[in-house]
Amino acid sequence: MTITIDKHLKLELTSVKHAEGLYEALNNSRQHLSAFLPWVDRMQTVNDFRNYIKNCELLYEEKKEVSFVMLYDDTPVGRIGLHHMNLQNKNASVGYWLTKNMEGKGIVIRSCKELLAYGFEVLDLNRIELRAAVENLRSLAVAEKLGFIKEGIAREAELVNNKFLDLTLYSMLSSEWRERKSR
Repeated sequence: MTITIDKHLKLELTSVKHAEGLYEALNNSRQHLSAFLPWVDRMQTVNDFRNYIKNCELLYEEKKEVSFVMLYDDTPVGRIGLHHMNLQNKNASVGYWLTKNMEGKGIVIRSCKELLAYGFEVLDLNRIELRAAVENLRSLAVAEKLGFIKEGIAREAELVNNKFLDLTLYSMLSSEWRERKSR
């Protein structure tokens, strides 16, 4: 599955064929990404990424996750997806990462908009959450620009680099998405 956003940017369902490109993207932004992502240090080889992607494909088959590679001019620059999907309760969490050199181009905002549309309109979700470290100002700005509602702080909720980070919890409901879309 591919979602074309514009002539430069598209989202392509994550598959093993992306392992090398994603590994290279990660490697070029390793220090930048490791500040807020606990799994970066575990990705030391292309094979590590292949194994990780195989698990993502399994979660997709089990309808627990749907994730996409963000491709800019056909080059992998990050990933975005709906994780921890609970189709019975119609909720999921959005997560993403983007290489340092691609920040400031609106890639995450545009990709999130498409992912939210997919979640609310195709998967018929009712609630999508976004959690970001309180120090991750770029991700907090993404949530607010998209109209997510801040619900509070989950104290020491994620262990990154041997330090517990507080996470800001945001959510958006289907009714809020549809209202924003109609404006």
